[in-house]
Amino acid sequence: MLDGSLLHNPRYFAQGAYGPWRALPRLLDLLAAYDLKATFFIPTWVVQHWTERCERIVAGGHEVGYHGHRHEVFIDLGAEQQLDVMDQSRRIFRERLGVTPIGFRTPSGDWANETATLLGHFGVIYSSSMRGDDRPYFHPADKGRGLVEIPARWDIDDYTALAYTEAPDFPIGLDRISDYRAVERNWRAEFEGYHREGLCWTTILHPKVCAKPGRLSILEGLFRAIVSKGDSVWAARLGDIARWWIESHPESDDRKPAA
Repeated sequence: MLDGSLLHNPRYFAQGAYGPWRALPRLLDLLAAYDLKATFFIPTWVVQHWTERCERIVAGGHEVGYHGHRHEVFIDLGAEQQLDVMDQSRRIFRERLGVTPIGFRTPSGDWANETATLLGHFGVIYSSSMRGDDRPYFHPADKGRGLVEIPARWDIDDYTALAYTEAPDFPIGLDRISDYRAVERNWRAEFEGYHREGLCWTTILHPKVCAKPGRLSILEGLFRAIVSKGDSVWAARLGDIARWWIESHPESDDRKPAA
């Protein structure tokens, strides 16, 4: 997309538009039915083109976070380019949604050496981009304390089991759509394991992938498992978790690398 190769590919953009247009309302309704709040990391190109849909996210009490403007690969951008993307994203969030995010998830799952420091210039206090633990930790910083990292994992990414597109092909070589009940069992097993050890479990879900009519049953089974634990589970927006982690650790904690 970023190289312009898909600019005039209506099939590709129709697949993307399905997310905010049809799938997102279903996902928001399901979250509301189980009284769950979530964090949505949104490229601001989407905010520009689907403002009303994104307004509903905020109105529902959910958090929105930075995710690039056009889903840029931050590790391939220079410092000035990253600053430009963040500045544009902040402006759009403020103008369209009236919010200034405090969280960031890198679109490509990696970033440049200077990214964590640059994010601090925009009021970002946490990232959910790396894989270095199964609980939050602080990124190293030259001065003071670095960003909170709330790790995310690709094996709890709906793309790994459910995504399917052509031109560009995903998965490469194609054919793979996992059995829905198997996906639900896998995700519930991961949640149960994290709950058993009192850890921090984070998902990576895309409305256009997970919130199709038949697939909602996967999420419903997962949500039922979560709420069945009652007060022994804190299901929270990532910004709330980051603030809690900072308050709980007044001194710098750089025990984990940013990896």
